[in-house]
Amino acid sequence: MFGLTPRVLLNAYAHGLFPMAESAEAAELYWFDPEWRGILPLDGFHVPRRLRRTVRQGGFEVRVDSAFRAVMEACAGARPETWINREIVDVYCRLHFSGHAHSVECWRGRELAGGLYGVSLGGAFFGESMFSREPDASKVALVHLVARLRRGSFALLDTQFVTEHLSQFGAVEIPRDGYRDLLAAAITLPADFAGAEPDQADFEALFAEGR
Repeated sequence: MFGLTPRVLLNAYAHGLFPMAESAEAAELYWFDPEWRGILPLDGFHVPRRLRRTVRQGGFEVRVDSAFRAVMEACAGARPETWINREIVDVYCRLHFSGHAHSVECWRGRELAGGLYGVSLGGAFFGESMFSREPDASKVALVHLVARLRRGSFALLDTQFVTEHLSQFGAVEIPRDGYRDLLAAAITLPADFAGAEPDQADFEALFAEGR
């Protein structure tokens, strides 16, 4: 499939679909609509004790939307079999410029140590991919993402699939119909991503709820 645009992409997300390529070199994209969908409940997010200490210590400088393309390219390069091809990078960057795609980044000085990116639509955030060049960098980015989504009144954090890595944070699978119900309600909400900077109280509340 060619000619993917931000408008087409947002419409697909609103209906529960997302695109993937077979490899970085593949020209064709495929739409996916899994029978079972992974989500991270924002009111049941579990932060392991060691990771809480890491977040509190603040060893990384966490930024939002300062290096979106670099995060996407790092995610694509983090694994041999990537589904992120050049068309996906380009169209998600266009979506970023329109305010619908975001990155959360962990920096160590001038070096990008890890991060993640995804798409926001109403009160739904669709997590796409993450990477780490230092231990815990992507995990710290995920904690900051969840704190921001909670503060910004988001209702849904979609992970597409549930991996062993995401399971430790409380990710669960729900059937397609249940996911679509949650999605339909979430995208109507007036949530705020850019202006929802979390503070220490937000993190402490997150840690307390996720014990």
